[in-house]
Amino acid sequence: MANRAGTSTAVVSYVLNNGPRPVSEVLRAKVLRAIDDLNYRPDGRARALRRPRRWRQIGLLVPDLTLPLFGEFVGRIEVEARARDHLTLIGNTGYDPERELEFATAFAEVGVDGLLVVGAANAPHTANLCRREHIPVVWMHNIRGAVEADIVGIDHVHAGELVARHLLDVHDCRDLAFVGGFTEADVCHGDRETVQQRFEGVASVVDQDLPIIRTDLTPSGAYAAVSAFLRDGARARSAFVVGTYGQTAATIRAVADAGLRIPDDIRVVGFDGSAADYGRLRLTTVQQPVDALAHEALGRLLGDSPLSDDGFAPTLKVGETCGCA
Repeated sequence: MANRAGTSTAVVSYVLNNGPRPVSEVLRAKVLRAIDDLNYRPDGRARALRRPRRWRQIGLLVPDLTLPLFGEFVGRIEVEARARDHLTLIGNTGYDPERELEFATAFAEVGVDGLLVVGAANAPHTANLCRREHIPVVWMHNIRGAVEADIVGIDHVHAGELVARHLLDVHDCRDLAFVGGFTEADVCHGDRETVQQRFEGVASVVDQDLPIIRTDLTPSGAYAAVSAFLRDGARARSAFVVGTYGQTAATIRAVADAGLRIPDDIRVVGFDGSAADYGRLRLTTVQQPVDALAHEALGRLLGDSPLSDDGFAPTLKVGETCGCA
């Protein structure tokens, strides 16, 4: 390019990098004309290697950005990372094991400084990749498959116990039904591990077998399954515990479309959902400390904050759908 412009390589560098020395308008025009003639495009990655970086990068794998909980995690992690001069690359895996590994591989090729995985669907293979590439990795919320690492998250069994205990102790509800699915036959791409743990927590509190209204964890699946359940009057229940926030609105709609009232005829409780106060009725729900979890996970990944010795406890946020005023 310098030969084409009839000048030195230093002058070309000054034009491309806008300094550090001034270049006359005549020489600048020659260099820019040579750039156009040769159809030159700078290599951003090579340029980044030659200069000190303010911004570093982390990868963030999330199973479903359309779900409020995972959107909250992404928003909080992005803010925390930016405060530490890290940009966040986000991959939406859809709970697809192959897609998760594709994103992890791509992030490794880009050269991320660490990887956060929320709701991993392919934890062992992703862990092996990070080990080979010497990339630190931290797991959040829940994982599919075993890895030799702690998971930054709440005790979902305890979360199930909280909602069941509230229904039993406060409202004397003993005939509950659980809305959700957690087998491979029920759910292909979804957070079935978390739902199973919540189910186990609820079942540990009730005295009798806990009926399961099996769904694929989608709103449409929940609406269809709950509607079919309600059409059988002999199976009426006084309360539904909904395994994911994404199915809660569909469950409430199915109850209303069946001509029943919440909470007079059927009480509904669920999990997560910071926007739960803005429906017609405030949802009674067990919520996670999203900010604290995000802060802890990023601190572990970047090693710039002490590890917490305390567990992250879920909390019951009482609304109106359980029958409380």
